[in-house]
Amino acid sequence: MAKRTIGDIEKIWANVEGIKKLSDRAVGIGPFGIGLDGLLTWIPIVGIVYTVGAGGWLLTQAFRAKASPITLLKMFGYLGVDTATGEVPILGDAVDFFFQGHLLAAKALQAEMEQTHWVEAREADAKASGEHERHMEVVARDPQLKRVVYLHD
Repeated sequence: MAKRTIGDIEKIWANVEGIKKLSDRAVGIGPFGIGLDGLLTWIPIVGIVYTVGAGGWLLTQAFRAKASPITLLKMFGYLGVDTATGEVPILGDAVDFFFQGHLLAAKALQAEMEQTHWVEAREADAKASGEHERHMEVVARDPQLKRVVYLHD
């Protein structure tokens, strides 16, 4: 596995932001928005292909960012509802038009990314050198941070 860097994490963030806007916020009106997911849901086959494809891309980004199992479950839940509602004729399409599953899944991943102390090293090396304790202290001192992720593992 190639070693990841903080730059890779920033690219993941940008990818997630792009899907979030394209899928559910291409046009925003106050707290409401519409994107390709809501528009394409009315076109048979095309809507589901887009929904599943964009959802798969978000999940790929989550795995690349080493998202926790809880965040992955949240994302699967949001994306599952988004996909399932689009499969129900007419009423499901209307629900899918308003339910912003990609947006919710993206926000769940980005929230976890914001709560992560990223370290460009292997965990075993950090523990051997004593740096792991320093990283844990950084997390303990910052109430926003909840976890440490070693990017080279």
